[in-house]
Amino acid sequence: MSQPFQVPQSKAEADPRRWVALFVLLLASFMNLIDVTIVNVALPSLMRDFNAGPNEIEWVVAAFVLAFALGLLPFGRLGDIVGRTRMFLIGVALFTLASALCGLAPSMDWLIGARALQGLAGAIMTPQVLAIAQVTFPPEEKGQAFSLFGLSAGLAAVSGPILGGLLIGGDFFGLDWRPIFLVNIPVGIAAVVAGWFLIPRTPGNPGMRNDFVGIALFAVASVALVFPLVEGRAYGWPLWAFGLVAVSLVATALFVLWQRHRAQTDAPQLLNYSLISNPNYLLGLLVTTIFASGIPAMFIVLSLMLQSGFGFTPLESGLTNTPFSVGVLTVSLLIGRLGQRYLKERLMVGAALLVVGIGWLDFIIFGLGDSVDHWTLLPPLLLAGIGLGIGFSGLFQTVLSSVPARDAGAGSGALQAFQ
Repeated sequence: MSQPFQVPQSKAEADPRRWVALFVLLLASFMNLIDVTIVNVALPSLMRDFNAGPNEIEWVVAAFVLAFALGLLPFGRLGDIVGRTRMFLIGVALFTLASALCGLAPSMDWLIGARALQGLAGAIMTPQVLAIAQVTFPPEEKGQAFSLFGLSAGLAAVSGPILGGLLIGGDFFGLDWRPIFLVNIPVGIAAVVAGWFLIPRTPGNPGMRNDFVGIALFAVASVALVFPLVEGRAYGWPLWAFGLVAVSLVATALFVLWQRHRAQTDAPQLLNYSLISNPNYLLGLLVTTIFASGIPAMFIVLSLMLQSGFGFTPLESGLTNTPFSVGVLTVSLLIGRLGQRYLKERLMVGAALLVVGIGWLDFIIFGLGDSVDHWTLLPPLLLAGIGLGIGFSGLFQTVLSSVPARDAGAGSGALQAFQ
Protein backbone atom coordinates (compact mmCIF):
# COMPACT_ATOMS: atom_id res chain seq x y z
CA MET A 1 0.00 0.00 0.00
CA SER A 2 1.70 3.11 -1.21
CA GLN A 3 -0.79 5.76 -0.05
CA PRO A 4 0.11 7.93 2.97
CA PHE A 5 -0.73 6.06 6.16
CA GLN A 6 -3.02 7.53 8.80
CA VAL A 7 -4.29 5.97 12.01
CA PRO A 8 -8.02 5.43 11.35
CA GLN A 9 -10.54 6.97 13.71
CA SER A 10 -13.57 5.26 12.18
CA LYS A 11 -14.46 2.27 10.01
CA ALA A 12 -14.84 4.56 7.01
CA GLU A 13 -11.19 5.64 7.31
CA ALA A 14 -9.83 2.12 7.91
CA ASP A 15 -8.18 0.07 5.17
CA PRO A 16 -10.62 -2.53 3.77
CA ARG A 17 -7.92 -5.20 3.82
CA ARG A 18 -7.18 -4.79 7.52
CA TRP A 19 -8.82 -8.08 8.57
CA VAL A 20 -6.92 -10.08 5.95
CA ALA A 21 -3.73 -8.34 7.03
CA LEU A 22 -4.55 -9.24 10.64
CA PHE A 23 -4.80 -12.90 9.62
CA VAL A 24 -1.24 -12.74 8.25
CA LEU A 25 -0.02 -11.12 11.45
CA LEU A 26 -1.76 -13.79 13.52
CA LEU A 27 -0.30 -16.54 11.32
CA ALA A 28 3.23 -15.36 12.08
CA SER A 29 2.42 -14.90 15.77
CA PHE A 30 0.91 -18.39 15.80
CA MET A 31 4.10 -19.82 14.30
CA ASN A 32 6.15 -18.19 17.04
CA LEU A 33 3.81 -19.32 19.86
CA ILE A 34 3.39 -22.87 18.65
CA ASP A 35 7.16 -23.29 18.49
CA VAL A 36 7.36 -22.86 22.27
CA THR A 37 4.69 -25.44 23.09
CA ILE A 38 5.95 -27.95 20.51
CA VAL A 39 9.45 -27.91 21.99
CA ASN A 40 8.18 -28.93 25.43
CA VAL A 41 7.02 -32.37 24.29
CA ALA A 42 10.28 -32.87 22.34
CA LEU A 43 12.64 -32.36 25.28
CA PRO A 44 12.90 -36.05 26.29
CA SER A 45 13.60 -36.98 22.65
CA LEU A 46 16.33 -34.34 22.48
CA MET A 47 17.90 -35.66 25.69
CA ARG A 48 18.01 -39.14 24.22
CA ASP A 49 19.19 -38.15 20.73
CA PHE A 50 22.02 -35.87 21.87
CA ASN A 51 22.74 -37.63 25.18
CA ALA A 52 22.13 -34.26 26.81
CA GLY A 53 21.84 -33.38 30.50
CA PRO A 54 19.18 -31.29 32.23
CA ASN A 55 21.15 -28.04 31.93
CA GLU A 56 21.57 -28.40 28.17
CA ILE A 57 17.86 -29.14 27.84
CA GLU A 58 17.05 -26.03 29.86
CA TRP A 59 19.14 -23.97 27.45
CA VAL A 60 17.12 -25.21 24.48
CA VAL A 61 14.23 -23.30 26.04
CA ALA A 62 16.19 -20.55 27.78
CA ALA A 63 18.30 -19.56 24.74
CA PHE A 64 15.12 -18.79 22.84
CA VAL A 65 13.49 -16.92 25.74
CA LEU A 66 16.62 -14.92 26.58
CA ALA A 67 17.27 -13.80 23.01
CA PHE A 68 13.57 -13.05 22.61
CA ALA A 69 13.46 -10.90 25.76
CA LEU A 70 16.69 -9.08 24.90
CA GLY A 71 15.47 -8.16 21.44
CA LEU A 72 11.89 -7.12 22.08
CA LEU A 73 12.56 -3.59 23.34
CA PRO A 74 15.26 -2.50 20.88
CA PHE A 75 13.55 -4.09 17.89
CA GLY A 76 10.19 -2.72 19.00
CA ARG A 77 11.73 0.75 19.00
CA LEU A 78 13.53 0.07 15.68
CA GLY A 79 10.16 -0.73 14.16
CA ASP A 80 8.94 2.68 15.31
CA ILE A 81 11.95 4.24 13.56
CA VAL A 82 12.25 2.41 10.22
CA GLY A 83 8.70 1.08 9.79
CA ARG A 84 6.93 -1.79 11.50
CA THR A 85 5.88 -3.69 8.39
CA ARG A 86 9.46 -3.83 7.12
CA MET A 87 10.72 -5.13 10.48
CA PHE A 88 7.89 -7.66 10.63
CA LEU A 89 8.77 -9.16 7.25
CA ILE A 90 12.47 -9.31 8.14
CA GLY A 91 11.64 -11.04 11.41
CA VAL A 92 9.41 -13.67 9.79
CA ALA A 93 12.04 -14.43 7.13
CA LEU A 94 14.80 -14.79 9.74
CA PHE A 95 12.55 -16.94 11.96
CA THR A 96 11.92 -19.27 9.02
CA LEU A 97 15.67 -19.56 8.36
CA ALA A 98 16.40 -20.20 12.05
CA SER A 99 13.72 -22.91 12.13
CA ALA A 100 15.47 -24.67 9.25
CA LEU A 101 18.78 -24.47 11.15
CA CYS A 102 17.11 -25.96 14.25
CA GLY A 103 15.68 -28.82 12.20
CA LEU A 104 19.08 -29.60 10.66
CA ALA A 105 21.05 -29.30 13.94
CA PRO A 106 23.84 -31.94 14.15
CA SER A 107 24.63 -31.24 17.83
CA MET A 108 23.16 -29.75 20.98
CA ASP A 109 25.42 -26.67 20.74
CA TRP A 110 24.20 -26.06 17.18
CA LEU A 111 20.58 -26.42 18.29
CA ILE A 112 21.01 -24.03 21.22
CA GLY A 113 22.64 -21.45 18.91
CA ALA A 114 19.87 -21.84 16.33
CA ARG A 115 17.26 -21.48 19.06
CA ALA A 116 18.90 -18.21 20.14
CA LEU A 117 18.70 -16.98 16.54
CA GLN A 118 15.08 -18.08 16.43
CA GLY A 119 14.36 -16.10 19.60
CA LEU A 120 16.07 -13.03 18.15
CA ALA A 121 13.99 -13.33 14.98
CA GLY A 122 10.85 -13.67 17.09
CA ALA A 123 11.85 -10.47 18.88
CA ILE A 124 12.14 -8.66 15.55
CA MET A 125 8.72 -9.89 14.43
CA THR A 126 6.53 -9.97 17.52
CA PRO A 127 6.38 -6.34 18.74
CA GLN A 128 5.49 -5.25 15.23
CA VAL A 129 2.43 -7.52 15.25
CA LEU A 130 0.68 -5.76 18.14
CA ALA A 131 1.94 -2.34 17.04
CA ILE A 132 0.62 -2.73 13.47
CA ALA A 133 -2.74 -3.96 14.77
CA GLN A 134 -2.94 -1.03 17.20
CA VAL A 135 -2.55 1.61 14.46
CA THR A 136 -4.49 -0.24 11.72
CA PHE A 137 -7.88 -0.64 13.38
CA PRO A 138 -10.29 2.13 14.44
CA PRO A 139 -11.15 2.38 18.15
CA GLU A 140 -14.46 0.51 17.85
CA GLU A 141 -12.74 -2.55 16.30
CA LYS A 142 -9.65 -2.77 18.49
CA GLY A 143 -11.33 -4.87 21.18
CA GLN A 144 -12.41 -7.48 18.63
CA ALA A 145 -9.01 -7.44 16.91
CA PHE A 146 -7.07 -7.87 20.16
CA SER A 147 -9.37 -10.70 21.28
CA LEU A 148 -8.21 -12.63 18.22
CA PHE A 149 -4.67 -12.55 19.59
CA GLY A 150 -5.97 -14.46 22.60
CA LEU A 151 -7.69 -16.89 20.25
CA SER A 152 -4.45 -17.37 18.30
CA ALA A 153 -2.53 -17.99 21.52
CA GLY A 154 -5.16 -20.48 22.62
CA LEU A 155 -5.06 -22.35 19.32
CA ALA A 156 -1.26 -22.47 19.46
CA ALA A 157 -1.36 -23.77 23.02
CA VAL A 158 -3.93 -26.45 22.11
CA SER A 159 -2.41 -27.61 18.84
CA GLY A 160 1.28 -27.29 19.81
CA PRO A 161 1.59 -30.29 22.15
CA ILE A 162 -0.70 -32.44 19.98
CA LEU A 163 1.08 -31.52 16.73
CA GLY A 164 4.44 -32.04 18.41
CA GLY A 165 3.38 -35.46 19.65
CA LEU A 166 2.09 -36.44 16.20
CA LEU A 167 5.23 -35.25 14.41
CA ILE A 168 7.60 -36.96 16.83
CA GLY A 169 5.52 -40.13 17.13
CA GLY A 170 5.16 -40.39 13.36
CA ASP A 171 8.95 -40.28 12.93
CA PHE A 172 8.48 -39.00 9.37
CA PHE A 173 11.33 -40.00 7.07
CA GLY A 174 13.21 -41.15 10.17
CA LEU A 175 13.68 -37.51 11.26
CA ASP A 176 12.41 -38.09 14.84
CA TRP A 177 11.97 -34.63 16.48
CA ARG A 178 13.26 -32.52 13.58
CA PRO A 179 9.88 -31.95 11.82
CA ILE A 180 8.69 -29.85 14.79
CA PHE A 181 11.04 -27.13 13.51
CA LEU A 182 10.93 -27.87 9.78
CA VAL A 183 7.12 -27.44 9.74
CA ASN A 184 7.69 -23.70 10.23
CA ILE A 185 9.34 -23.33 6.82
CA PRO A 186 6.22 -23.43 4.57
CA VAL A 187 4.23 -21.38 7.12
CA GLY A 188 6.95 -18.73 7.27
CA ILE A 189 7.28 -18.48 3.50
CA ALA A 190 3.50 -18.08 3.15
CA ALA A 191 3.47 -15.35 5.82
CA VAL A 192 6.27 -13.38 4.12
CA VAL A 193 4.64 -13.53 0.67
CA ALA A 194 1.15 -12.67 1.94
CA GLY A 195 2.50 -9.97 4.26
CA TRP A 196 4.36 -8.26 1.44
CA PHE A 197 1.12 -7.70 -0.47
CA LEU A 198 -1.47 -7.30 2.28
CA ILE A 199 -0.07 -5.58 5.37
CA PRO A 200 -0.25 -1.75 5.38
CA ARG A 201 3.12 -0.02 5.10
CA THR A 202 3.06 1.83 8.40
CA PRO A 203 5.61 4.65 8.15
CA GLY A 204 8.63 4.99 10.39
CA ASN A 205 9.80 8.01 12.30
CA PRO A 206 13.26 8.75 10.84
CA GLY A 207 13.80 11.55 13.33
CA MET A 208 13.77 9.02 16.17
CA ARG A 209 16.97 7.26 17.25
CA ASN A 210 17.64 4.12 19.23
CA ASP A 211 19.12 4.29 22.73
CA PHE A 212 22.18 2.03 22.69
CA VAL A 213 23.17 2.65 26.32
CA GLY A 214 19.63 1.72 27.31
CA ILE A 215 19.86 -1.43 25.19
CA ALA A 216 23.12 -2.41 26.93
CA LEU A 217 21.68 -1.84 30.42
CA PHE A 218 18.53 -3.79 29.56
CA ALA A 219 20.66 -6.65 28.17
CA VAL A 220 22.83 -6.78 31.31
CA ALA A 221 19.75 -6.80 33.54
CA SER A 222 18.12 -9.62 31.55
CA VAL A 223 21.19 -11.87 31.21
CA ALA A 224 22.22 -11.34 34.84
CA LEU A 225 18.76 -12.53 35.91
CA VAL A 226 18.18 -15.44 33.51
CA PHE A 227 21.67 -17.01 33.57
CA PRO A 228 21.76 -17.82 37.30
CA LEU A 229 18.16 -19.05 37.17
CA VAL A 230 19.17 -21.62 34.54
CA GLU A 231 22.63 -22.57 35.83
CA GLY A 232 22.34 -21.88 39.57
CA ARG A 233 20.84 -25.19 40.63
CA ALA A 234 23.43 -27.26 38.77
CA TYR A 235 26.22 -25.49 40.67
CA GLY A 236 24.50 -25.69 44.06
CA TRP A 237 23.40 -22.03 44.10
CA PRO A 238 26.84 -20.51 44.64
CA LEU A 239 27.39 -16.93 45.78
CA TRP A 240 27.98 -15.68 42.21
CA ALA A 241 24.42 -16.70 41.26
CA PHE A 242 22.95 -14.38 43.87
CA GLY A 243 25.54 -11.76 42.93
CA LEU A 244 24.30 -11.80 39.34
CA VAL A 245 20.71 -11.35 40.51
CA ALA A 246 21.88 -8.31 42.49
CA VAL A 247 23.66 -7.01 39.36
CA SER A 248 20.36 -7.40 37.50
CA LEU A 249 18.55 -5.24 40.05
CA VAL A 250 21.27 -2.58 39.90
CA ALA A 251 21.23 -2.59 36.07
CA THR A 252 17.43 -2.23 36.12
CA ALA A 253 17.68 0.80 38.42
CA LEU A 254 20.37 2.32 36.20
CA PHE A 255 18.17 1.70 33.18
CA VAL A 256 15.31 3.66 34.75
CA LEU A 257 17.63 6.51 35.78
CA TRP A 258 19.17 6.60 32.30
CA GLN A 259 15.76 6.75 30.65
CA ARG A 260 14.80 9.63 32.96
CA HIS A 261 18.02 11.45 32.07
CA ARG A 262 17.35 10.95 28.36
CA ALA A 263 13.82 12.28 28.79
CA GLN A 264 15.07 15.38 30.63
CA THR A 265 17.55 16.14 27.82
CA ASP A 266 14.94 15.33 25.13
CA ALA A 267 17.15 12.52 23.81
CA PRO A 268 15.94 9.21 22.30
CA GLN A 269 14.88 6.59 24.85
CA LEU A 270 14.62 2.83 24.51
CA LEU A 271 11.44 2.86 26.58
CA ASN A 272 9.92 6.31 26.96
CA TYR A 273 10.15 7.55 30.51
CA SER A 274 6.54 8.67 30.17
CA LEU A 275 5.68 4.94 30.07
CA ILE A 276 8.03 4.04 32.93
CA SER A 277 6.41 6.75 35.05
CA ASN A 278 2.88 5.79 33.99
CA PRO A 279 1.28 3.91 36.95
CA ASN A 280 -1.28 2.11 34.78
CA TYR A 281 1.37 0.90 32.36
CA LEU A 282 3.70 -0.23 35.19
CA LEU A 283 0.85 -2.05 36.94
CA GLY A 284 0.04 -3.77 33.65
CA LEU A 285 3.67 -4.90 33.28
CA LEU A 286 3.65 -6.27 36.83
CA VAL A 287 0.37 -8.15 36.40
CA THR A 288 1.51 -9.53 33.03
CA THR A 289 4.75 -10.76 34.59
CA ILE A 290 2.88 -12.47 37.44
CA PHE A 291 0.40 -14.16 35.11
CA ALA A 292 3.11 -15.40 32.73
CA SER A 293 5.79 -16.40 35.26
CA GLY A 294 4.83 -19.93 36.21
CA ILE A 295 2.89 -21.36 33.28
CA PRO A 296 5.72 -22.14 30.77
CA ALA A 297 7.94 -23.62 33.49
CA MET A 298 5.05 -25.74 34.75
CA PHE A 299 4.53 -27.35 31.35
CA ILE A 300 8.23 -28.08 30.88
CA VAL A 301 8.18 -29.96 34.19
CA LEU A 302 4.90 -31.73 33.36
CA SER A 303 6.18 -32.92 29.97
CA LEU A 304 9.40 -34.28 31.45
CA MET A 305 7.53 -35.88 34.36
CA LEU A 306 4.96 -37.61 32.16
CA GLN A 307 7.42 -38.89 29.55
CA SER A 308 10.59 -39.58 31.53
CA GLY A 309 8.87 -40.37 34.83
CA PHE A 310 5.75 -42.29 33.79
CA GLY A 311 6.61 -43.51 30.28
CA PHE A 312 4.07 -41.47 28.33
CA THR A 313 4.64 -41.04 24.60
CA PRO A 314 5.06 -37.46 23.29
CA LEU A 315 1.49 -37.61 21.93
CA GLU A 316 0.07 -38.90 25.23
CA SER A 317 1.94 -36.17 27.09
CA GLY A 318 0.64 -33.51 24.71
CA LEU A 319 -2.94 -34.76 25.02
CA THR A 320 -2.69 -34.83 28.84
CA ASN A 321 -1.67 -31.14 28.87
CA THR A 322 -4.36 -30.16 26.35
CA PRO A 323 -7.22 -29.38 28.82
CA PHE A 324 -5.35 -26.28 29.96
CA SER A 325 -5.14 -25.01 26.40
CA VAL A 326 -8.78 -25.90 25.75
CA GLY A 327 -9.73 -23.73 28.72
CA VAL A 328 -7.76 -20.77 27.33
CA LEU A 329 -9.21 -21.29 23.85
CA THR A 330 -12.81 -21.60 25.06
CA VAL A 331 -12.57 -18.35 26.99
CA SER A 332 -10.91 -16.59 24.04
CA LEU A 333 -13.83 -17.56 21.79
CA LEU A 334 -16.42 -16.17 24.20
CA ILE A 335 -14.78 -13.28 26.04
CA GLY A 336 -14.22 -11.09 22.97
CA ARG A 337 -17.91 -10.19 23.01
CA LEU A 338 -17.36 -8.26 26.23
CA GLY A 339 -14.94 -5.88 24.50
CA GLN A 340 -13.46 -3.57 27.12
CA ARG A 341 -16.17 -4.13 29.73
CA TYR A 342 -15.46 -5.55 33.19
CA LEU A 343 -11.68 -5.60 32.66
CA LYS A 344 -10.82 -5.36 36.37
CA GLU A 345 -13.42 -7.95 37.35
CA ARG A 346 -12.20 -10.34 34.64
CA LEU A 347 -8.64 -10.00 35.88
CA MET A 348 -9.61 -10.74 39.50
CA VAL A 349 -11.80 -13.74 38.63
CA GLY A 350 -9.18 -15.13 36.24
CA ALA A 351 -6.39 -14.85 38.80
CA ALA A 352 -8.51 -16.60 41.44
CA LEU A 353 -9.38 -19.50 39.11
CA LEU A 354 -5.75 -19.84 38.04
CA VAL A 355 -4.58 -20.06 41.66
CA VAL A 356 -7.22 -22.66 42.55
CA GLY A 357 -6.51 -24.74 39.43
CA ILE A 358 -2.73 -24.86 39.87
CA GLY A 359 -3.06 -25.45 43.62
CA TRP A 360 -5.39 -28.38 42.89
CA LEU A 361 -2.91 -29.76 40.31
CA ASP A 362 -0.04 -29.44 42.79
CA PHE A 363 -2.06 -31.36 45.41
CA ILE A 364 -2.70 -34.21 42.93
CA ILE A 365 0.94 -34.44 41.80
CA PHE A 366 2.18 -34.37 45.41
CA GLY A 367 0.16 -37.52 46.12
CA LEU A 368 1.20 -39.52 43.02
CA GLY A 369 2.70 -42.97 43.40
CA ASP A 370 4.19 -45.19 40.68
CA SER A 371 1.52 -44.36 38.10
CA VAL A 372 -0.72 -41.53 37.02
CA ASP A 373 -4.19 -41.48 35.48
CA HIS A 374 -4.25 -38.60 33.02
CA TRP A 375 -7.97 -38.11 33.67
CA THR A 376 -7.25 -36.94 37.22
CA LEU A 377 -5.19 -34.05 35.79
CA LEU A 378 -7.97 -32.88 33.45
CA PRO A 379 -10.20 -30.86 35.87
CA PRO A 380 -7.44 -28.74 37.48
CA LEU A 381 -5.72 -28.09 34.14
CA LEU A 382 -9.03 -27.07 32.53
CA LEU A 383 -9.87 -24.77 35.45
CA ALA A 384 -6.42 -23.14 35.38
CA GLY A 385 -6.68 -22.62 31.62
CA ILE A 386 -10.06 -20.93 31.99
CA GLY A 387 -8.55 -18.68 34.65
CA LEU A 388 -5.60 -17.68 32.49
CA GLY A 389 -7.89 -17.03 29.51
CA ILE A 390 -10.23 -14.79 31.52
CA GLY A 391 -7.40 -12.84 33.13
CA PHE A 392 -5.26 -12.42 30.03
CA SER A 393 -8.12 -11.56 27.68
CA GLY A 394 -8.35 -7.90 28.56
CA LEU A 395 -4.88 -7.38 29.98
CA PHE A 396 -3.12 -6.33 26.77
CA GLN A 397 -5.99 -3.98 25.88
CA THR A 398 -5.73 -2.31 29.27
CA VAL A 399 -1.95 -1.91 29.22
CA LEU A 400 -1.61 -0.67 25.65
CA SER A 401 -4.54 1.73 25.88
CA SER A 402 -2.26 4.21 27.67
CA VAL A 403 0.46 3.99 24.99
CA PRO A 404 0.43 6.67 22.25
CA ALA A 405 0.59 5.42 18.65
CA ARG A 406 4.08 6.89 18.19
CA ASP A 407 5.44 4.53 20.90
CA ALA A 408 3.32 1.50 20.06
CA GLY A 409 6.32 -0.63 19.09
CA ALA A 410 8.36 0.12 22.22
CA GLY A 411 5.30 -0.15 24.46
CA SER A 412 4.21 -3.53 23.11
CA GLY A 413 7.84 -4.73 23.03
CA ALA A 414 8.28 -3.92 26.71
CA LEU A 415 4.97 -5.60 27.56
CA GLN A 416 6.00 -8.81 25.78
CA ALA A 417 9.55 -8.67 27.20
CA PHE A 418 8.10 -8.75 30.71
CA GLN A 419 5.69 -11.48 29.68
